Parts: sequence; structure tokens; C-alpha cells
Amino acid sequence: MLELTVESNFSAAHKLNGYEGICKNIHGHNFTVEVTVRVKKLNKIGIGIDFLDLKQDIDSFLKQLDHKIINDISPFTKVNPTSENIAIWLYDSISKKVNSINIKVSKIKVKESSNFSATYYGKGKTK
Repeated sequence: MLELTVESNFSAAHKLNGYEGICKNIHGHNFTVEVTVRVKKLNKIGIGIDFLDLKQDIDSFLKQLDHKIINDISPFTKVNPTSENIAIWLYDSISKKVNSINIKVSKIKVKESSNFSATYYGKGKTK
């Protein structure tokens, strides 16, 4: 079993509903997202999944958030756009696109800064 990780970025704003600190106000982050997939076997040239293909799949979801107010985008019109919930949404979305008999999303890490991140490993729904 191998794990492969691809990192990508997006910039967006959000506010945390029900939060009593300064993050209740709209503010922005330059988010970093790390997607790790598990690969059971390699193809004939020794590749589990093409890094560029995986990055393209990741970016297809991140572009929905990039330079937007996350609170205005489904499912975050109903679910608080915390880093935790963003990680769950990305896990669910990317898994549907890339999981196969050989490949499975293992974890998603969403970093809103170099000091703060949320990592999601499993089954959850933001829908």
C-alpha cells in the first residue's frame, strides 16, 4: 500500500456562524489543501495515480471556492464553513471522483494558516 499526497491552494473569505470570537466577522485565508490517496498497486510503469491528474481533480473543486465567500456556496449556506467542514466536503467530493478499486482518498488536510489545520480521514456528510 502506498500513499501519495498532492497539495493545492485557494483564497477565500468566510465567517463562522455562532462563533463568539473575531471569526464571527467576515475574513479571509489563503488555504492550503493536502489530499492523500492510498494506492494498492502501481501500473506497468510504476505509477499509482498521475499527480497531475489528481491535482486537476482537486482543483476542479477548489475553483468553486476560490476568491469567493464560502458562506454563499452550497453546502456552506447551511453548514458552517469551518476548516473541519471544508475538509469533510472535499473528502466526500474528491472521493466520488477518484476512488476506484485501486485508489481511495485516505485523508484531506485543510490549512487556513501555517499554524491551524483540520484533517479528515473518513465518513461524514456536509450535504
